[in-house]
Amino acid sequence: MTLQEYVDSLKNKRIAVLGIGVSNTPLIELLAQNGCDVTACDKRNPEQMGELGQKLQALSVKLKLGEDYLEDLDQDVIFRTPGLMPFDPHLEAAKARGSLITSEMEVFLQLCPCKVIAVTGSDGKTTTTTIISELLKAAGYRVHVGGNIGRPLLCDTPLMQPEDYVVLELSSFQLHSMICRPDVAVITNLTPNHLDKHKDFQDYIDAKRAIYEHQDRSGRLVLNADDAHTDYYRASAPGQVSLFSDRQFVSQGTMLKNGTLCWMTDGVAEAIVRAEVIRIPGEHNVLNYLAAFEAVRGLVNAETCREVAKTFPGVAHRLELVRELRGVRYINDSIGSSPTRTIAGLHALKTKPIIICGGYDKKIPFDNLGDELCLNAKAVVLTGHTAEKIRAAILASSHYEDSGLPVCMVEDFREAVLTASRMAGEGDIVLLSPACASFDHFRNFEDRGNTFKQIVMEIQ
Repeated sequence: MTLQEYVDSLKNKRIAVLGIGVSNTPLIELLAQNGCDVTACDKRNPEQMGELGQKLQALSVKLKLGEDYLEDLDQDVIFRTPGLMPFDPHLEAAKARGSLITSEMEVFLQLCPCKVIAVTGSDGKTTTTTIISELLKAAGYRVHVGGNIGRPLLCDTPLMQPEDYVVLELSSFQLHSMICRPDVAVITNLTPNHLDKHKDFQDYIDAKRAIYEHQDRSGRLVLNADDAHTDYYRASAPGQVSLFSDRQFVSQGTMLKNGTLCWMTDGVAEAIVRAEVIRIPGEHNVLNYLAAFEAVRGLVNAETCREVAKTFPGVAHRLELVRELRGVRYINDSIGSSPTRTIAGLHALKTKPIIICGGYDKKIPFDNLGDELCLNAKAVVLTGHTAEKIRAAILASSHYEDSGLPVCMVEDFREAVLTASRMAGEGDIVLLSPACASFDHFRNFEDRGNTFKQIVMEIQ
C-alpha cells in the first residue's frame, strides 16, 4: 500500500491525533490536505499553540486543547504521541469503544518500501543508530534516519526506493504495543529507565520485545551478550540471533579480541578495526561500534568500517567537547539522562571531572551512581529536582569518607555551571552529565545541552 492509498482509506473515518509535536504535525497536515476529518488534541491552550494552532485551523483541522484534551475520545482511528502510553485509561476506554489505536511510526513501518534497521535499548541508541547510518552512507547506500532522532519519515515514503535503507532509533514509548518488523533489530542493553512512565521494570523490558517479535524467520536480532536480559529476548526471537561483546567469546556476531573489533563466523575471526583508533572516546562506544558492525554485516566491508571508525566525530550532547579555556575542558554529556549513561561517561574520561548532576526524577535509584561519583569525580555540583536524592546516595556510599569528595548544592542551573567553572583549574574537566532527564527545567536534553554550551561560551 502506498501512502496515498492509506490516506484515501481514512477519508470516510473520523481521526484524532494526540499531541501536536514534531512527529505528528506533518501527519496532521497531510491528512487535512487530503480532506480527512481530523481532530488534533494537545494539552497546551490556544495561546500556547500560537501560530501553529491557527495554521491547522486554516486547514479545517478541529482543535481540542487544554487539560481535558484526552476526554471522550471516540474517533475511528487515534494516533497517539509516543509519550502517551497505550495503557492510559483514556486510550483503553477509546479502544473498548472500537477505536483503532496506532501511531505515526507504526503506520510508517507498514508502508515503508525499503529495508529497515531498527535500534533500541537503554543506553547507546542514538550513537549506534547514527554509526549504522554513517556506515551505510559510506558504503554508497541512500539512507533515511528517523524515529527518536532525525525527522518524521511517514510523509517521505513516496521518495523512498526499495534499494534504500531506513535506520530507526525506537524508544520504549514508541515500541510499546506496536507492530514492528524491521529486517535487522538491535537491542543495545537494558537497565532500569523511564519507570515514571512504565507500569514497572518488566513492562519496560517487554516493550522492547516489540522491535523483533513480529519478524519472520529471515529477520535478524542483534543482542548484547553481556546484558542480563539477552537470554530472555533470544528465547522468543522468531528469526536469526547474533551477539556482540567486549568481554567474552562470541561464536557468531562481533567481539573485541585482543584489542581488535572482529566479525565472528562459527568462531573464526575477521578483523575490522583496532579499538584504540576509534575517534569517539569510551568503552561504551566500543560496544556501540560492535553492535553497529554486526547490524551492517554483509552490507559494509571492513575497510569502510575502519574509515568511519577513525573519522566519525560522534553525536552532539554525547561527551561533546564544547570549549577549552585557560586549560579547563568543558564537556557536554547532556544525553546522560540516567545513572548508567553518566557512569559510562565517567569511565570514558581519563581525568576525574568536576561533574554537574541532577534533573527530572524518573524514579531510578542512584545508589550505584553515588559510589561511582565518589570513586571517579573530583567534585560534584548538584542542581534540579533530584539534587537531594543524589546527595543522599553520595553520603551513603561506603567510599564517601575516603574520597573527600566536595559536593555543592546549587538551585539555579546557570549558577551550577559557573560554580563548577570557578572550582576548576588548569588540566581539569567540567562535565555536564546529569544522570537524569531534563524535564524539570528544559524541553529536552538537547535544550539542556545547548543551554550549557551557551553558558560556557559566555565565560570570560
